[in-house]
Amino acid sequence: MNGFDLIIFDCDGVLVDSEIIAARVESALLTEAGYPISVEEMGERFAGMTWKNILLAVEAEASIPLSASLLDKSEKLLDQKLANEVKIIDGVKFALSRITLPRCVCSNSSTQRLDAMLTRVGLKPYFEGHVYSAKDLGADRVKPKPDIFLHGAAQMNVSPAKTIVVEDSVHGVTAARAAGMRVVGFTGASHTYPSHADKLTEAGAETVIARMSELPATIEALSGWHELV
Repeated sequence: MNGFDLIIFDCDGVLVDSEIIAARVESALLTEAGYPISVEEMGERFAGMTWKNILLAVEAEASIPLSASLLDKSEKLLDQKLANEVKIIDGVKFALSRITLPRCVCSNSSTQRLDAMLTRVGLKPYFEGHVYSAKDLGADRVKPKPDIFLHGAAQMNVSPAKTIVVEDSVHGVTAARAAGMRVVGFTGASHTYPSHADKLTEAGAETVIARMSELPATIEALSGWHELV
């Protein structure tokens, strides 16, 4: 397998520095509900997961009944903060200007949130309507399931085997690998932690970068050789 026909970007923590904002909101809500957790631990344990699945994981682990109202409360508060605070990841526009592959976004975030974030940071035109939300496929088809990546490749009419994915979370890397795609891990967002790169590699990332400006050269290097699996 030489070369790629498509590059898929996750959004949160890859294109926009939103995971740290989510971690602050969600850690405060969980701590208030009786499950003390730091912002740093939120980022390490739950980055890439939907808020619903985070709540289910916490309930299962701590046997704490969490109010269903937390679902709506977090989503509304987070949407407000993202609309006013989210910033672009440094180097993204540089990378996009130098990578000539067809591209799309595949994310666990809602279509509405993706549109708001990408519009705010000026990235919406770079993807020309090719922005896909796993939530539109169904609540049970979010990452770490591969469905959204397979959907994105199908929409772009490209084989998964000819697709490279950029992901910042273990759940995202797991989903991309399950879809039969190669993966570049990214640790350059504000929610990164000391073992971040190691965890992405263990999940199946072929290489890990900490600066988005490194992505064009990384893609070029990976396109020239077969992955050994």
